[in-house]
Amino acid sequence: MTARTAWQVDLPGLADYASTWDLQRQLVASRQRGEIPDVLLLLEHPPVVTCGRATRPEHLPVPREALRRMGFGVFDVERGGSVTYHGPGQLVGYPIVDLRAYDENVVGYVRMLEESIIRALRPYGINAVRRPGFTGVWVGEEKIAAIGVAVKRRVTMHGFALNVNTDLEHFQVINPCGIHYVPTSLERLLGQRVPLEDVRKTYAASFEEVFEVRLEHVPADRLLPTPLPVPLTHV
Repeated sequence: MTARTAWQVDLPGLADYASTWDLQRQLVASRQRGEIPDVLLLLEHPPVVTCGRATRPEHLPVPREALRRMGFGVFDVERGGSVTYHGPGQLVGYPIVDLRAYDENVVGYVRMLEESIIRALRPYGINAVRRPGFTGVWVGEEKIAAIGVAVKRRVTMHGFALNVNTDLEHFQVINPCGIHYVPTSLERLLGQRVPLEDVRKTYAASFEEVFEVRLEHVPADRLLPTPLPVPLTHV
């Protein structure tokens, strides 16, 4: 059986969070109308804290204004889960996927995202696993990847963040779901920096395998014939 085609779009540099969030919503609307196939956005963000629907005040121990003064963007978003950090050296993936191809199973979709990350880490000799009761990907008791998604009329947005060469000290400004865990990264586990571009390629291959698609590289300027809108104001 021939695999379905999906688009892989690699955003250059450190992608502004607000503009990328708006891009996701544009893509979701286009996917809902059947104008485009599934899309996998892969990128890095500047330092930013995002608060999902399950965020409580105690999950954000540092006041928002203090975070902004420290150089973090702060956003309330529609994905599930609590507070999450994104930043340089982290591979962020936003799949825009029509779940009708996957039995409209949201939990199953999250498990597939976890599996795609687990398989992407194997070539580096890392035995990553799921942890019962907690979404994400773990190496022992340490968390290497976070996952939080939203579904709009059967189409997904938001996604995952895999720590590659991430500054792990930045995680100290959040307390997701009140869970005290130690974050880890490929750099920490291997004792050396890992080219993010290599991890991007490895992840794309595992995404193809798990989701049974063939990724076609589409440049960002083809996806967006007009410039992105002015970034939204931080909330």
